[in-house]
Amino acid sequence: MKAIFIASVLLITVSSFSQTRVVHGVLTAFNKYPVANVNVVAKKSKATTVSDSLGNFSIVCNDKDQIRIKAETFKSVSRNIDKLSDTIRINLVFMDSKKNRDLAVGYEYMKEEDLTYAVDYLRQENNEYCNFPNIYELLKGRFPGVSVDGTSGIYRVYIRGAQSISGSNEVLFVLDGSTGANVSGLNPCNIRSIEVIKDGMAAMYGTRGSNGVIIIETKRGD
Repeated sequence: MKAIFIASVLLITVSSFSQTRVVHGVLTAFNKYPVANVNVVAKKSKATTVSDSLGNFSIVCNDKDQIRIKAETFKSVSRNIDKLSDTIRINLVFMDSKKNRDLAVGYEYMKEEDLTYAVDYLRQENNEYCNFPNIYELLKGRFPGVSVDGTSGIYRVYIRGAQSISGSNEVLFVLDGSTGANVSGLNPCNIRSIEVIKDGMAAMYGTRGSNGVIIIETKRGD
């Protein structure tokens, strides 16, 4: 019995270790500059680490873990770990003010010259949407209730609870006032706002809006 107990304990221990893995990541600001000395925490494994001078970090995570970043001067970020990937890139959004510029330089998050230039000329890149490679990943990752199907560049977008009785159940896109626009090539960094509407609020778009409407405004006027 003692041998069986020891074997069981060893099996549980090995199983526990098998559920952890090292995730490598990089922190940037303005989609360009590395952010150093920022604490990175894994919610489930309780592991912590700090980004290096190039914004790189490595951290032990459990399955279905979540990385959390809270740094003064930047918006807080929580990012679920993809079970299929061991790498992650996070673009931190700087909250601009004279105090925050001084703090960011004082904490050595960024070099003063880089921060000054970025704030003045890279405002468009100071955008949490830049964390996503395309509009479809952005919609899936940022808007609960929105689902995306498809591969090889052909995607269909749906809104939970907004489906017509017959015909296509795909959502209607409105891009900068253009109804039925194709958003496939849209760069998330260029998006100013996204609004997801359904039910009665989508009635103004008639039957085309019966599956829900996603309204996107870009920064074309900047």
